Amino acid sequence: MNYKNNIKLVLKDGSVFLGDSFGAEKSIAGEVVFNTGMVGYPEAMTDPSYRGQILALTYPLIGNYGVPGKDKDKNNLLKNFESENIQVKGLIISDYSFKHSHWNAVKSLSDWLKEENIPGIFGIDTRALTKKLREEGTMLGKIIYENEDIDFYDPNKVDLVNEVTIKEPITYNKEGNKTIVLVDCGGKHNIIKSLIKRNIEVIRVPYDYNFFHYDFDGIVITNGPGDPKMNIATISNIKKVLEKEIPTFGICLGNQILALAAGGDTYKLKYGHRSQNQPCLIKGTKRCFITTQNHGFAVNMKKMPQDWGEWFVNINDNTNEGVKHKKKPFMSVQFHPEAMPGPVD
Repeated sequence: MNYKNNIKLVLKDGSVFLGDSFGAEKSIAGEVVFNTGMVGYPEAMTDPSYRGQILALTYPLIGNYGVPGKDKDKNNLLKNFESENIQVKGLIISDYSFKHSHWNAVKSLSDWLKEENIPGIFGIDTRALTKKLREEGTMLGKIIYENEDIDFYDPNKVDLVNEVTIKEPITYNKEGNKTIVLVDCGGKHNIIKSLIKRNIEVIRVPYDYNFFHYDFDGIVITNGPGDPKMNIATISNIKKVLEKEIPTFGICLGNQILALAAGGDTYKLKYGHRSQNQPCLIKGTKRCFITTQNHGFAVNMKKMPQDWGEWFVNINDNTNEGVKHKKKPFMSVQFHPEAMPGPVD
């Protein structure tokens, strides 16, 4: 194949990486982040937590197993993806596999990107890019196609959750033994599937929805993109939930929203946790879980009220991975307990 070097990645610090296009032929801007997973790119690319971000995959070869079909289960949830569409703004890889092979594949990664109008760039030294992001932190960037330059774009200044939440409530498994209100901040489909497997009725509501007229047993706050402090209505609703002492569980962004509702604080991490191998320790024990994560913000435990404790801690950098009330049924985790890095791993 003749490589054209017809597309480039430009970082806010002036760094330029030349490459070749294998997706939509367009220019886009966003926040450049990296993921260290070996497999699971269909799941990662459809994770709403990546909204507004340009995703660099560090594994050298991408595309070798293609893309599965959009088959749905009996609850009308996609079997092989975490949301209905690609959520990343662009994809950066080192080497693209032009021939894919997998029993479940229906198309190539390139065809999928073109169908959903998402640019992809390959031929990039993702090792050098990742090293730069680890040393200097997450950075704004843009993918420029055929010198069609555009301005930089900071997704952290936008209410990204409003873009990925559902617009109207949806109920799943109405015959369940218990009822959970799922506050959808951009939740992954597997959170819903995991609750249904436990015979839970799930009332999925928009992130800013007033859900108190429902009869339910508990609350789950999902993952989602962006700065948790942007979700003012969600935080306000969860404050009321805590006042009513309704059992509450948060996942990822939900961990941060629960902490803010409790009176705590959050901050932006240097480059975030986006991988399938983050070690999380139950505080005060030697029990460790290897977890999947995707977030750029964290809870500041120094600002949490005294009646709250740290539940999990990240062994790599000692950042918070979960909070828990000392007496009441409120708890959350920063990682994804429902996650499967590959379709059935």
